[in-house]
Amino acid sequence: MGERKGFPLRLDPEVYDALQRWAGTELRSLNAQIEFLLRRALADAGRLPGDRGDTDARSRKDKEKRR
Repeated sequence: MGERKGFPLRLDPEVYDALQRWAGTELRSLNAQIEFLLRRALADAGRLPGDRGDTDARSRKDKEKRR
């Protein structure tokens, strides 16, 4: 994957809280949840190169349905 890049991210407090709760229910850190969602959005938009676009079984099934 290469070196990871860090940057500050400003979020609305309500968005932050919702993401934190969602991450907790999926047993991920907040950072991992945000990266997961970004990767899924990139894959759905066809903008993520390589096999890393299939972030979970649901996204694979959704792609199969679209064919």
